Amino acid sequence: MKVKILEAKTLNELDSYWSNEDYSALLKEFDFPEADEVKDENLREMLFMAISDFEPNEAASIILTYKLSDQLNEGQIHSISHEMTNDKVAEEYPEPSLHYDLFNINQLLYKAYNGTFPNTEATLLKFEVVEDDGIEIGEDREILAKVIAGALNNRSLVKRLFADQLEASVKFEDAHKFIWTIKNPEKNKYHVLTSKYWISKEDIVGSDYDIEVNNFEEE
Repeated sequence: MKVKILEAKTLNELDSYWSNEDYSALLKEFDFPEADEVKDENLREMLFMAISDFEPNEAASIILTYKLSDQLNEGQIHSISHEMTNDKVAEEYPEPSLHYDLFNINQLLYKAYNGTFPNTEATLLKFEVVEDDGIEIGEDREILAKVIAGALNNRSLVKRLFADQLEASVKFEDAHKFIWTIKNPEKNKYHVLTSKYWISKEDIVGSDYDIEVNNFEEE
């Protein structure tokens, strides 16, 4: 494939994750009086005020319960709510599928408390597959990981940890660990969101490159 990196951006907040409906619902969870009467443009500011009346781990527990109670039990939520005041759980939690949600929860709390919680960052990669040799990519994380790897220097964490998988000498089962979301706004153009922990814009050494994508074959 021939690939062109269009943009690599560091983000500490994702505008699309939290909706006004989320803010309004969370105001009620934080017992904010007359939450239904708060205007949309004031919801976030009022939520930050409501959050600041609680201890950081209590606020974390409320938001984790609101967002992840269908995936985490009470004990797990209690543990994470205490850990995230000191640790970057969006990078360290053993279940990678939750990192995207934990990032957004952490950053909401980080901004509400003007610190207290660690500041975690994400990386948005926008690229175009100029020539694909007929390969259908879609939302295949394995192929996308191999395409992205072509732009990274050899010191990058992805290349160091997943070298055998990227080269297809073993089955690639870890792409979900670092590829959070995928958007395909136009034909052959992709927006991939990941953690800065996995890929930073400083890891990218080329904007135009060729990459050979091989598939693992069972013997």
